[in-house]
Amino acid sequence: MLAEPLPPLDEPKAGRLTIQYAPTPQTDIVENPPRFSWIPVVDDEAAYVLRISADPKFPKARTRVYDGLPHNFFTPDTPLEPGTYHWSYATWDAERRTPSSGWSSTRSFTVAEGLPETPLALRSARLAKVATDHPRLWLTSDRLAAFKTAVAADPGHCSWSTFYEKSVLPWMDREVMREPAGYPDHQRTAPVWRQTYIDLQEAWYAIRHLAIGGRVTGDAEMTARARAWLLELAGWDPTGVTSRAYTDEWAYRVCNALAWGYDWLHDDLSEDERRAVRAALLERTRDIAEHAIQNAKIHLFPYDSHAVRSVSLVLVPACIALLGDDEADEARDWLNYSIEFLMTVYSPWGDSDGGWAEGTNYWMMGIAYLIDAANRLKSYTGIDLYQRPFLQNTGDFPLFCKAPNTRRATFGDDSTQGDLPGIKTGLNLRQLAGATGKGEYQWYCEENLRLNPGTEGAFYNWGWWDTNFDELVFQTDFPVVEATPPAGGLRHFRGIGWVGVQHAMDDPDNHIQLVFKSSRFGSVSHSHGDQNAFCLAAYGEDLAVQSGHYVAFNSSMHRNWRRQTRSKNAILINGNGQYAERDKAKALAATGRILDAETREDHIYIRGDATPAYRILTPEVSRAEREIYFVRNSYFVIVDTVDADAPVTVEWLLHANQPFELGKSSFRNTQTRAGFYGQVVWSEAGKPTITQKTEFTDVEPADYEGLPVSTCLTAAYPAATRHRIATLLVPYRLDAPKRVFNFMDDQGYDADLYFTDPDENTFKIVMKKLANT
Repeated sequence: MLAEPLPPLDEPKAGRLTIQYAPTPQTDIVENPPRFSWIPVVDDEAAYVLRISADPKFPKARTRVYDGLPHNFFTPDTPLEPGTYHWSYATWDAERRTPSSGWSSTRSFTVAEGLPETPLALRSARLAKVATDHPRLWLTSDRLAAFKTAVAADPGHCSWSTFYEKSVLPWMDREVMREPAGYPDHQRTAPVWRQTYIDLQEAWYAIRHLAIGGRVTGDAEMTARARAWLLELAGWDPTGVTSRAYTDEWAYRVCNALAWGYDWLHDDLSEDERRAVRAALLERTRDIAEHAIQNAKIHLFPYDSHAVRSVSLVLVPACIALLGDDEADEARDWLNYSIEFLMTVYSPWGDSDGGWAEGTNYWMMGIAYLIDAANRLKSYTGIDLYQRPFLQNTGDFPLFCKAPNTRRATFGDDSTQGDLPGIKTGLNLRQLAGATGKGEYQWYCEENLRLNPGTEGAFYNWGWWDTNFDELVFQTDFPVVEATPPAGGLRHFRGIGWVGVQHAMDDPDNHIQLVFKSSRFGSVSHSHGDQNAFCLAAYGEDLAVQSGHYVAFNSSMHRNWRRQTRSKNAILINGNGQYAERDKAKALAATGRILDAETREDHIYIRGDATPAYRILTPEVSRAEREIYFVRNSYFVIVDTVDADAPVTVEWLLHANQPFELGKSSFRNTQTRAGFYGQVVWSEAGKPTITQKTEFTDVEPADYEGLPVSTCLTAAYPAATRHRIATLLVPYRLDAPKRVFNFMDDQGYDADLYFTDPDENTFKIVMKKLANT
């Protein structure tokens, strides 16, 4: 009797919001083995089998088969020889040890020579040799013994004495925190969110630092104090006001506090106390894990900022602390999921270039927690996430897109409210320097710390990290790399559609930074409606800025101003910007792309296309492109191209910290050390009307009380079906004014725009006229 044919596999098309089928011939494979992913079937409990072969017929002798895979993503345990391969997958019947569906479409890929080798051990062997005693987070028992010996001989070892004095002893005199009351009438308000956030972060500090201090010094009173804090938090209602559903960021901190306390105080707790803490930690970890895996489904929909962050921030440390200690061993499954997610899917916000689509501030946060998870996994399991190309290169993102002396001259949500980059940005760079050996990352860290003395207690630092603990952990685990000045130039982060330009970053008197964005991520998550926008800083000051303040997510400032195109150095078409509202599908569709980003003989050239981003609100637009020429590391020419099926107006926007001096076709902005002037060089549709306003439109005043209000310049162009606008921007130091002269020659079919500096260096741009197109 012939066997019944297997049911066909459900293999739907991938969408913008979903994970993609990979690898394919279009996939840029940057590590060996490549990472495999596909759209899962409807059954959440389904398992899969994957086959890989150099022969598309998959002969048994030449095919690698991986079965029993619990999820729709996978990293093989061995590299592949260079060459072309084919792969497919099916669902798996564990009882019969055979596929339970037909095979998927066959997809192909090519592995090049010389790729970084980053395999991942299979689940059966991955955790077989890990320690079963405690502690496990940061130091295992053998390393702890050596550390105690070193500290006894030298209290300054790895900065222990500083940590002990500033981050351990103060908690001995603090009253143990009681369970928070939550929001008034359980309606979320920003002040209560922030204060409770800080309180719970400090509870985490108290438990972790007192537990470590007591264990290292043998101080029984200190250990007892840590136990008191831990047992208090363990008694809180896991489904109450510190649950994930109530406020996830609060829940993350309670879960971490329990994890570190359970791990480091494990041997100092009675069996009843251990049982109580373990039960509380397990229930809270289960809530967070099930939300990320079953509800948010980050392996299918990876663009959930908080759920993705919870993998590094909570699941890795909590599961390491619990591993083998819960009867069902749920923590083992969650830990394996987390490891595989970080080794395969991560980061959904970027690619091997190292960019982070949510911006430099959320890079700081996301990478800080990824570093913590990477360090915990490396010390406890030996798995080294730092070998992945993303982590090898991601330090370039802040290096090129937010220099240490810039404040508002970049994109995305940023809680520093116009301060310099948070010191955790620099500490992240130092950590990456230690992992990669790149001296320019260490340079950034040292410059960042030099410019930010005394800010450790600011909310955007202390509210997330105790830098004394960070210092202690870094010095025990990684070497300090010698700083080397950054080379500068252009860096194109292709995966996220950002371009960073840095000139003379290590010389504030000559430093110029430009950041340009046209991204496939549109306005999703912490991205904004800012495709084809730019920001500019020069000579130690921010010049063309991202306007507004990130006072709270979904505040009127955030929703009505900061996320919107009208707060960017961009254009409005018919008064409309780009879609930046709550519909995630539309937000991901409001995209741009970088068409060119290259260094040429005497200039840097960037070109972006933001047509899809504008068409959602202004469907008559058929083309919306912007070109930027950075000439001789000195000045900028910006060319905007807009085509439409019906006449449209264009408003050219420019934001600065100070009001402008306006002329008929020119403007100037003067700050403390530097300034810039601009001139409309040419407009095919007619001359603009230039105005300015100093306000945040449609924003509740309470959202920016006590904060500075920036100025928006608008150059408004008359309606036309075709716009070609050329604008000159010249930054300069106030003690060294600069002029760039320009004229036009349009005797032929084209308009030739000439620019010349006092040294008679000439630069030409050719503008194609309508008659010649």
